Amino acid sequence: MSLFTGTAGYYRQFRPGIPEDVAAALDQATPHRTDDPRRLLDVGTGTGLVAEALLGRFDDIIAIDNDADMLAAAESALRPKLPEGTRLSLIESTAEDFVPPADWKADLVTICRAFHWLDQAAVLARLDDQVAPDGVVAIFGDSSFWTSTSPWKEAVRDVIKTFLGEERRAGSGTFQHHNRPYSEIMEESPFDQVEEARIPVHRTWTTESILGYLYSTSFAAPHLFGDRLQEFETTVKERLTDFSEDDTFPEENEFLIRFGRRSRR
Repeated sequence: MSLFTGTAGYYRQFRPGIPEDVAAALDQATPHRTDDPRRLLDVGTGTGLVAEALLGRFDDIIAIDNDADMLAAAESALRPKLPEGTRLSLIESTAEDFVPPADWKADLVTICRAFHWLDQAAVLARLDDQVAPDGVVAIFGDSSFWTSTSPWKEAVRDVIKTFLGEERRAGSGTFQHHNRPYSEIMEESPFDQVEEARIPVHRTWTTESILGYLYSTSFAAPHLFGDRLQEFETTVKERLTDFSEDDTFPEENEFLIRFGRRSRR
């Protein structure tokens, strides 16, 4: 069973997309081509949110994920929006096993909200053969509900812990994470020249979108609650009434982007 079994529909509908400011920063950091196609490799694409935000900026896009349901949702969302002349390939594969077409080199690799699931050093080493000499690897994401210190998010997290236990779930297991900054891991890889950018984002949530987001995650996927799902939903709704009279919940978040390039030797 995938960590995200049963979440694809919620993921596509309720996961926040990639803001234009983030897409613009990724575009600006990537080499521009005049004679050759500009190529994007999106690792852990999920339902295609990053690829969607970058449509029109790349001529040849490969998006990979190991979850067939996620890729099906990406196909349905992206194919009708594909600009004329743009090539899109959606491939079911892990980052650790992916092999691009012969002579295919990415100008930009994006890994958004997914690096924590990967064999990080191995994937970065593997990308050395998959990225153009002047290409860029961008590892980025915004803060999860699980790590937030906002009062209403803390209340929601407490409800999840009441139902599923104190440790953060990851499907049928628990989430295992290191405390090393991603920039340090990148500095030990071929993409050792690392720059960071922080892009703030403001969102407003509702009870419906909060629950939809939770059901898109590995730590609160619907199947984890079994026959207590409705009870969980009712409890979350009751807790949220303590924080809003009009069913609006503001969030201040930010995307942290780490751009990795090879040293000039």
